[in-house]
Amino acid sequence: MERITRAGHHIGQLVHHKLFDYRGVIYDVDPVFMLTDEWYEQVALSRPPKDEPWYRVLVDGSSHQTYVAERNLEADLLGEAIDHPLLNFYFSDFTGGQYRVRNRN
Repeated sequence: MERITRAGHHIGQLVHHKLFDYRGVIYDVDPVFMLTDEWYEQVALSRPPKDEPWYRVLVDGSSHQTYVAERNLEADLLGEAIDHPLLNFYFSDFTGGQYRVRNRN
């Protein structure tokens, strides 16, 4: 029987990385790990599960983007906007402590 995975976070949500102590916003979600085994071996040193959701995150105060396992993220409760050069590419505005996805029509 196939396991159904539900993401605990959503696109536009502010998050905090529990291990590396940075804030960011989610701009994409994968239901399971979708990068290469080589990347996993070199970068995911804490060996988080591959069969749970992974998130693409714009990092506050930098131009970095990260790929993070769900278990390493928690909701960021500051409710303050972040600073990233790609915010306007992915999101249209910031309201109520979260970002609204930009309509691409």
